[in-house]
Amino acid sequence: MRLKTIHTGNFMLDGGAMFGTVPKSIWQKINPADDKNLCNWSMRCLLIEDGNRLILIDNGMGEKQSEKFFGYYYLNGIHSLKKSLNEASVDFSDITDVVLTHLHFDHCGGSVKWNTMKDDYELTFPNANYWVHESHWDHAINPNPREKASFLKENMLPIQESGHLKFIPENLQITDNISGILAQGHTESMFCPKISIGDQTLVFMADMIPSIGHIKPNYVMGYDIRPLETMKERESFLKEAVSNEYLLFFEHDLSIECGTVVLGERGYKLHESGNLKDFVK
Repeated sequence: MRLKTIHTGNFMLDGGAMFGTVPKSIWQKINPADDKNLCNWSMRCLLIEDGNRLILIDNGMGEKQSEKFFGYYYLNGIHSLKKSLNEASVDFSDITDVVLTHLHFDHCGGSVKWNTMKDDYELTFPNANYWVHESHWDHAINPNPREKASFLKENMLPIQESGHLKFIPENLQITDNISGILAQGHTESMFCPKISIGDQTLVFMADMIPSIGHIKPNYVMGYDIRPLETMKERESFLKEAVSNEYLLFFEHDLSIECGTVVLGERGYKLHESGNLKDFVK
C-alpha cells in the first residue's frame, strides 16, 4: 500500500465561523486572520494505492463554479487537483474509487467537471465508483436550511445519474485496509476513513478535527449542526487515538499534514507533526 498527499489549493474562511465561541484573541495565535477576519485553509486530499485499486479521498472544490462563487473564498496557492495528480503520474481515468467524507462543496466539488463544450457536466473520474454514506447522501439531497448553501446539486446529481454512486457498506469497510468512523456533529453521517498501513493506523479527519487548532474538543466550528455532539465525538476519538497511537491526517490545516496527539495536563494536544512522508514510508 502506498499513500500520497494530494493538494488541491487553499481557500479562505471567516475565523470566527471556524472557531465558533472561542475568542479571536485565542485562535488567532494559531490561525492569524487578515483585515477581513479571514484565515487561510488547505484543501488536502489523500491518494491510496491499495492492490489494484487507486483510491482518492475527497477532491477539493473543483473548477466548475462561477467567478462570483469562487470570489467568496479567495482561492490561492500553487496547487490544483489536476496538477497534484499529474505530479503523482496519475490521470483522472486511473482512479478506481473516490471516497467522499461528506458532500460539502470544499470536499466533493472536484467530483464533477464541465464537459469539453461546457454545456453539461461529466464525472471527473470516469472509471471510478464514488462512495458516500447513504444517510449522508439522503441528508445532502434533502438539506436543512442551515446547510443548504454547502450542498450543491451539480456536485452530487451527476454522480447519481451516471450510475457511479455507491453507498459505503454498513460495516464501513471499503477495502481490507480501509474502514472508517461515522461522525454526526459536523453534518449527518460524515465518514472519516481509517487506513491500516502495516502496524500504523492513519485517520483522515475530514471536518471532525479539520486542523491542529481544532484538537481541543471545545474548539468547535460554527458550521457544525450538532456542536455538543462534535465535542463528545472528539473526546471519544482522541482517547482512542492516544491509546492506539493513531496518525491524524488534517484536511484543512494550512501547513501541517499529519500529527499524533497526547493527553497533557491541560488536555489533548499535538505531539509529533509533519508531512505524510515523514510518518509513512
